Amino acid sequence: MVFDIEMIRQRYAGMPQAVAQIRKATGSALTLAEKILLTHLHDKGQQPVFRRGEDYVNFAPDRVAMQDATAQMALLQFMNAGRSRVAVPSTVHCDHLILADSGAGNDLPAARETNKEVYDFLASVSNKYGIGFWRPGAGIIHQVVLENYAFPGGMMIGTDSHTPNAGGLGMIAVGVGGADAADVMSGMPWELKMPRLIGVKLTGRLNGWASPKDVILKLAGILTVKGGTNAIIEYFGEGAATLSATGKATICNMGAEVGATTSLFPYDRKMADYLRATGRAEVAELADEIARECLTADTAVLEHPERYYDRVIEIDLSALEPYINGPFTPDAAAPISEFVRIAREKGYPERMEVGLIGSCTNSSYEDLTRAASVARQAAEKGLKVQAEYIITPGSEQVRYTAERDGLLADLEAIGGVVMANACGACIGQWKRHTDDPKRANSIVTSFNRNFAARNDGNPATHAFVASPELTTALTIAGRITFNPLTDTLVNERGENVRLDAPQGHELPAKGFAVDDPGYQAPAEDGSSVEVAISPESQRLQRLEPFAAWDGDDYEDLRLLIKAQGKCTTDHISAAGPWLRFRGHLENISDNLLMGATNAFNGGAVNSVLNPLTGDYEKVSSVAKAYKTAGMGSIVVAQENYGEGSSREHAAMEPRFLNVKAVLAQSFARIHETNLKKQGMLALTFAHKEDWNKVREDDRVSILGLKAFAPGRPLTVVLRHADGTEETFEANHTYNALQIEWFKAGSALNLISKNTK
Repeated sequence: MVFDIEMIRQRYAGMPQAVAQIRKATGSALTLAEKILLTHLHDKGQQPVFRRGEDYVNFAPDRVAMQDATAQMALLQFMNAGRSRVAVPSTVHCDHLILADSGAGNDLPAARETNKEVYDFLASVSNKYGIGFWRPGAGIIHQVVLENYAFPGGMMIGTDSHTPNAGGLGMIAVGVGGADAADVMSGMPWELKMPRLIGVKLTGRLNGWASPKDVILKLAGILTVKGGTNAIIEYFGEGAATLSATGKATICNMGAEVGATTSLFPYDRKMADYLRATGRAEVAELADEIARECLTADTAVLEHPERYYDRVIEIDLSALEPYINGPFTPDAAAPISEFVRIAREKGYPERMEVGLIGSCTNSSYEDLTRAASVARQAAEKGLKVQAEYIITPGSEQVRYTAERDGLLADLEAIGGVVMANACGACIGQWKRHTDDPKRANSIVTSFNRNFAARNDGNPATHAFVASPELTTALTIAGRITFNPLTDTLVNERGENVRLDAPQGHELPAKGFAVDDPGYQAPAEDGSSVEVAISPESQRLQRLEPFAAWDGDDYEDLRLLIKAQGKCTTDHISAAGPWLRFRGHLENISDNLLMGATNAFNGGAVNSVLNPLTGDYEKVSSVAKAYKTAGMGSIVVAQENYGEGSSREHAAMEPRFLNVKAVLAQSFARIHETNLKKQGMLALTFAHKEDWNKVREDDRVSILGLKAFAPGRPLTVVLRHADGTEETFEANHTYNALQIEWFKAGSALNLISKNTK
């Protein structure tokens, strides 16, 4: 079955004329990103001329995808929108709540039992409102989307930061919070600041141990974790055409780690091959007809990219080395030729304890074939893994096909354990078996993120990110300082042997196969379907609207925390065991900022001053105390606050606990939007050094709200305990509509008000 084929036909039928009109209106050659963005304007009569990085634009995405952890809150919000059916094709994917423990055979049944009420809720709400439902075990959202829904030239939003994975099929796919998803499913426009454009020219061809993963690992080192913020990364050049569709998807997926709005590749034969292999030959044929005009950048752009992109970066695939990035941040990039020296200089634990391959970034058939080729030759040469080895297929279709073709047997033969088709350890859903959960140690993964404590809850775990094939080689060696390009290993017979470069297959020679993909279609008429939420549930809770702004300035807010250093959404709203409360705002708010480092109290974590008692307490406890006393509070932070996941709980929790504002040196894109959507103030220091002025026992006032307007700074007054005051400006990026969200108490409140 080809999903949404009629919508795709209509999209392609009108795209050539629309692109021609845009080119005429702008008087310029067009990048691929511009062609897709500007043919998805919500107001079709709007002039397609916008300032990059400045103008907010309303778009009309083709579809919405949601994973089970974020879908709960998105759909709880959507239920308050007053619609009987979603306005655009939408899907829910059950991939985040499955705990990786002993293997798929035990873990999947355990997850179905443990998460039954959540799965029942998601299945019933999907059935009622016309949403496709992918059952637990069907696969990771982004791999399933790539196999079934992504199409060249389309636009989608997803409630997961790695939604850009679909850029591997030439689609603009953007990670958002649940409120954005609820808006689009309700038929409202989706607002986005017009992104800047970063062009990445790829030349040459990968060889040896180098893989598509190494492209983005290298780029992460160039751009850093915030260098792509408010930008689309568009790949082009003859090297791009040599990469498989799933290899392209890997690169686009991890673009989230440099803060990019999304990433994408131009349509080519590799994409057409993948569409046909996944049962979508008609989509490939339709795309072929409009490819030159609509699904690649114009010739003038390719000839003079510096004139059309805000920044151009060139990477020679032929010279690319395998990379190992980490620990603790995905932009700590090192080519393997330098990594051994760096690891020893910095004293990283050399013994590798676990190797993990899979995740939404690297769980395709091609990934498994390359890892299996390393495993196969290791077995032939008398080698086995010297560390724990965990494999996660991306979808049931990939798993079934890989099992049929003997790939999983190859991986298991050297000691690998195959987990369920789910996110697992990548998002902290991992019951790690270790003798000391606090000991410093090293793991290597083919995942995308490696923030402290993300995978196993241990802040001393040094997590490194590499390709699946390099991860497999290091697992066989049992040490992170092994270089398969130059080093040998001693096998069980005492012989020195070398691992040959991996070999892989982009697509299965016998085609993909699957018995039960795990899809459940919604009812044609869901009016009689009851949504399953128990009033006594500790995991699901119907939402009450947040209070509207009272019309006054914020006076004497208490400082909740002055967060120092990296403060990602993992630090603000931890995943792992807390995932079970993603549908219950009151309960999950107990994890608020529990991973953030306090700039006071000796840099303690989850320990802040409660001036009402004089004691140091958990952040959430202090926030609750302020709320109970009728006091508002404020969070102060440093650079790129909210980096990482799209989870809007990191914005909804502080809102629920009466935090009025976040004042940071800078924000990550998705989190800033999520704060705005929930009616909070997201402010930045006009002068970053003013962060140093904030004291632990300050009372903070935010003045100028009665004249709150786009481009007009607000005034922050710090009232210190010694009776002195300091005043400085705070900037914001609110436009007129976003200010209305603030005044209404949230974007959803405004939608509900306007639909009454």
